[in-house]
Amino acid sequence: MQRFKVLALSMGLMAFTSTVHAKQVFCVFDFAGKSGDIFALMKDYQLAAKSWGADIELRVGQNEAVIAEDFKAGKCDGMSLSGMRGRQFNSFTGSLDAIGAIPDIKLAVKFMQGLASPTFSKMMTNGKYEVVGVIPVGDAYLMVKDRNINTVAKMAGKKIAVIDSDQAQKIMVQQIGGQAVNADISNFSTKFNQGQVDIIGAPVAVFRPLEIQKGLGNKGAIINYPILQVTGNIIIRPEKFPEGYGQKSRDWVKSQLPRAFGIIGKMKLDVPQKYWMNISTSDQVGYQKMLRESRINLTKRGVYDKRMMKLLWQFRCKENNSNAECTAQDENYR
Repeated sequence: MQRFKVLALSMGLMAFTSTVHAKQVFCVFDFAGKSGDIFALMKDYQLAAKSWGADIELRVGQNEAVIAEDFKAGKCDGMSLSGMRGRQFNSFTGSLDAIGAIPDIKLAVKFMQGLASPTFSKMMTNGKYEVVGVIPVGDAYLMVKDRNINTVAKMAGKKIAVIDSDQAQKIMVQQIGGQAVNADISNFSTKFNQGQVDIIGAPVAVFRPLEIQKGLGNKGAIINYPILQVTGNIIIRPEKFPEGYGQKSRDWVKSQLPRAFGIIGKMKLDVPQKYWMNISTSDQVGYQKMLRESRINLTKRGVYDKRMMKLLWQFRCKENNSNAECTAQDENYR
């Protein structure tokens, strides 16, 4: 009888310990390291995760490629990085950064709130990876060394920095006749500031930490027309986390979206007005045409996920059904 009690107790302890997860290592990409806004958000995330049964250890890094490789190698149980780099782990959420797919940050936040619904939970999982949060980083704008580069046609022949992990950027630059110069997130601003490239695309979040004013100088400008939405992805290996963690995480991130929207708005206001360059309505039409054609081409090539592209098309047309694309049906993928 005593032996039976001991055996039963041992089995009970085994059952209990099998549900307990060791501390989870989360690798976080942030330009500014521990002093950055992303790392600050992830510290709040770390605290919230305790109530979901996780004990997270944060490790911050300033080389996004290294973080992605460490995650693949199992050195990190979760990570936070850009949507462009995250596309290799989940093409659905990774396609949110598609060229011209979301017109402005306000609509991006609204769309991300809907995406956090359990309705899309199956699309958040791809093999052994799960996206447990999508964070807005902000509108990406073209930043030019010379404000005379103010139309798509004038970009032909110019040196344009492209992030080497994003095939979409290289193809788009080829389409407009530009010269693609390979870069990565850690050095694209250096190339611009040192005059090695004429044009970069980036959110205003990088303006101060990467000292973009050095590259703009007295002649440069930021074209006040968003070309895409930059996002951040929080991705985990679900087997390392408690059951149900993913949806709890997505719900929490959703609750933080208004806060993120406010921070991004302040960042834009922090950029001195002298650097902003508005473009005419006719030039805006040229940008829209270029972005739309590039997006459709990239989707046909398999760079962007058709499910996400159709969803975004439906969203844009619901917001404004007078757009010509709503009758064209080119992005109503089957």
